[in-house]
Amino acid sequence: MSIINIYKNPSVITLRVNGVDNELTVNPNETLLHVLRDKLAKTGARPGCEQGNCGTCTVLIDGSPIKSCIMLAIEAVGHEITTIEALQDTYLQQAFVKYQGYQCGYCTPGFIMNITGLLNKYKHPTEEQIKQWMTSNYCRCTGYEEIRHAIEDTIAHGHD
Repeated sequence: MSIINIYKNPSVITLRVNGVDNELTVNPNETLLHVLRDKLAKTGARPGCEQGNCGTCTVLIDGSPIKSCIMLAIEAVGHEITTIEALQDTYLQQAFVKYQGYQCGYCTPGFIMNITGLLNKYKHPTEEQIKQWMTSNYCRCTGYEEIRHAIEDTIAHGHD
């Protein structure tokens, strides 16, 4: 069997997304990003660089942020995947609006997912931890200050 044929044999897998099990047929080389968007209509994770650098595709895997453009869908089997669609009306989202932590909004879901992961890991992250985690996502519109203010406000209000 040639290596080319290996990548053409689809598999039926089950992905648990936002608390719901989804049985899907995927090719072994399909990324989680494209399976979420194209097969499950979870379009909050967005394609950007598709090399794991920009963070627009960030989702949570078992509560930790992962760049879904560099994770194969088959690697997510057996894990809890959370997308921005599951985070309805969180304080963090409200704080992004309050502090205008966005302009075009393209990167916003990735930032919210990444910072949710930060807050899952650290109840009261330090300023240095916040800065470090923010480096995982790029925004070409804001100066990051508005985003930082939204994060700090969320922490001060006992984030949800």
